[in-house]
Amino acid sequence: MTAAFKISLPNGLNYDQPTGLFIDNEYVPANGEKFTVYNPTTDEEIITLQGASEEDVDKAVAAARRAFDGEWSELEAVERGALLYKLAELIDRDRKLLASIDSFDNGKSFSDAYGGDLLESYNVFRYYAGAADKITGKTIETSHKKLAYVLQEPLGVCGQIIPWNYPFMMLAWKVAPALACGNTIVLKPAEQTPLSALYFGKLIVEAGFPPGVVNIIPGLGYISGKALAGHMDVDKIAFTGSTATGRSIMKSAASNLKNITLECGGKSPSIVFEDADLDQAVKWCHSGIMDNMGQVCTSTSRIYVQDTIYDEFLAKFTEKTKEAATKIGDPFHEDTYQGPQVSKAQFDKVLSYIDEGKKSGARVLHGGAKHGDKGYFIQPTVFADTTEDMKIVKEEIFGPVVAISKFSTEAEVIAKANDTSYGLAAAVFTQKVTKAHKVARKIQAGMVFINSSGDSHFGIPFGGYKSSGIGRELGQYALDAYTQSKAVHVNLGTEL
Repeated sequence: MTAAFKISLPNGLNYDQPTGLFIDNEYVPANGEKFTVYNPTTDEEIITLQGASEEDVDKAVAAARRAFDGEWSELEAVERGALLYKLAELIDRDRKLLASIDSFDNGKSFSDAYGGDLLESYNVFRYYAGAADKITGKTIETSHKKLAYVLQEPLGVCGQIIPWNYPFMMLAWKVAPALACGNTIVLKPAEQTPLSALYFGKLIVEAGFPPGVVNIIPGLGYISGKALAGHMDVDKIAFTGSTATGRSIMKSAASNLKNITLECGGKSPSIVFEDADLDQAVKWCHSGIMDNMGQVCTSTSRIYVQDTIYDEFLAKFTEKTKEAATKIGDPFHEDTYQGPQVSKAQFDKVLSYIDEGKKSGARVLHGGAKHGDKGYFIQPTVFADTTEDMKIVKEEIFGPVVAISKFSTEAEVIAKANDTSYGLAAAVFTQKVTKAHKVARKIQAGMVFINSSGDSHFGIPFGGYKSSGIGRELGQYALDAYTQSKAVHVNLGTEL
């Protein structure tokens, strides 16, 4: 057993932070490289943890395999559902603490973590608890003498690699459907934000899950993540993160042709037509890029505005950005809207893109620099008059930086919106219903928001086209992603 580390959070909560690895329902020592978790608000060290080694990954996978072949597979589906319901209630009970942990090592505002991420996580577990005993196959009568039926069976041991931008919510999106389907899990949280995932192990034990069903192995991506993705006894890899890392995961998963789900990057467009409700468009376009410090895969970081309303939109959008910029600060302050970027590396990356935007000739309407004298805060930055060849238009920045340009015709803006290697999301603003649906059909993206931005719901599929990923999360689609179909043919006659 490993010793817990006592942490005092900025909002006065004190708790025992588990350390090490969570394997077979116990916290055990790790044997890999050390890494440090920082508070991005102050750039101060929170804790240094020992990461999982390749041998530790082997142990976690072996525990998951034993559980899958043993007690977990013997449970009735309704019993799996009951355990998920219990887990949901424990998440709700500890909602304030879990939200505080995510605010502490991620930098997101506590109000967003509590009222958004953790509420969503609770609902996701409840949703899949209800789905556990409703995963059914089909019976097909092929002729009077033949019968076929299809079983939906779990895949087995699932490796899950989650990102740092929504630490606990991304855990929920992956863990809940996998467990509902009867799989076992080896989960690797991001090294920047591993604390809430490690705490989650305590809730797994308290809820009554058998040992080995969920295993949690914090560590460095190039060690534990790579070992998990390439492991010969892992049946599926589910990953959320950058497209570049997604490609590496896909290569490693080819070791045994693993089932994969990849939710990767995006460079999502917002299209504002001249007939849009301009105030609503400004509001949604702003939240679409500036929420969560711009660290959202669906961020609508390219805004295309029809030329007849371009100047008016720029004026209103800049004013909205200035207003929101007055609420940059400590994530635990009640009125904070924008916290820091998650890490020094991400902070430096975003600032380098801002410098690139300036050099390329884009016009800065607001921001363009760091904010304050400590922590990883960046001013929300608005670039206008951008062109399609600019790096800030082509590449995912993952920060509070937006590129705005104008268009004249519907055909022109659809071509610009689709001129990207990504295809995760898009937003369309118009009051003409036929135009809205027509454009939505022509946009090459897995999700299109009409007169809003950034929408998601646990019952609706989430995922993208092109380099934005493979497969879908949430809803029935996640159950499909964590099961495989087995066809059974029955001969009812005696003829050949």
